[in-house]
Amino acid sequence: MSMNPPRFSHTPYADPRARPFAIGMVPLTPLGLFEVDAGYGDYLAEKQRLLAEKRDAVFRVEDGTENAQREVLDLVLDGLVTNHGDLVSVDGDTVIAAATGDSFRVSDFAAAPLELASRLVQEDLCLMRKGDEGWRLAAACVCFPTSWSLAEKFSRPMADIHQPVPGFAGRMNAIIERIFDNLLVDQPVERFNWSFYSDDELHHPEPHAEKFEDLDDEALARTLIIRVERQTLTRLAGSGDILFTIRIHRDRLGELTNHGQAAELAAGLKMQLMAMNEDQLAYKGFIRSRDRIAAFLDTLGD
Repeated sequence: MSMNPPRFSHTPYADPRARPFAIGMVPLTPLGLFEVDAGYGDYLAEKQRLLAEKRDAVFRVEDGTENAQREVLDLVLDGLVTNHGDLVSVDGDTVIAAATGDSFRVSDFAAAPLELASRLVQEDLCLMRKGDEGWRLAAACVCFPTSWSLAEKFSRPMADIHQPVPGFAGRMNAIIERIFDNLLVDQPVERFNWSFYSDDELHHPEPHAEKFEDLDDEALARTLIIRVERQTLTRLAGSGDILFTIRIHRDRLGELTNHGQAAELAAGLKMQLMAMNEDQLAYKGFIRSRDRIAAFLDTLGD
């Protein structure tokens, strides 16, 4: 399945109520937890490659999380078999992924069910567990990070994980901890992030280091990728842990010209870009290029 996935399926920057770096959690139906599109097979193939070549960089689990990992696997299998039976099927101990032609024995992943779960969905999967220092990252398969390293964040509490994020320490951290504490089973939530990158690679652990200020309009249209993260939180009924999923969407900025709402989307991007303070721009890597990108967005809205 190598067709191009749908473009601009999520445009959080177009919401006039949205503000940069806002928490922005909204309810999600359980059926909408995992997204499947025409890029499904390509995402899964890239995960297989990364797990084979860079396993320690993309997969980490704490001892004692096996039962919670199995909950995640059961959730994934139930969702895929129910809603996408043409892509994934289960026959006894065997899981068959038709999109990639792979088959897996569940028993082979008894020590790491989260790995098998991740091999079947386009989302990255993280298991959050409550401890003395708050919620921490206790298990994860993160093949498609957006400028962060699993090795640096693994087993760390949220305050440490989000330390580089402007404005997270203090009140925002307390709000997020409270959201996690109060999240109910069968009442998942979602939120979105977005950024600009200069390529559409899925695996992006390196820090933001973009240089767009010297590009002309044609180069900007060809180069800039809007990278959108759809994030969800789901409380697991058995363990009480929280499944945190991250799904990457990529849209080439120049393709906005063919969109029926090009002016609205370009205006939303510019509004959010111009609303960022200096710390936020530095975190995103936009300090030198913000005004250049904003000027280009004006041309897309004409």
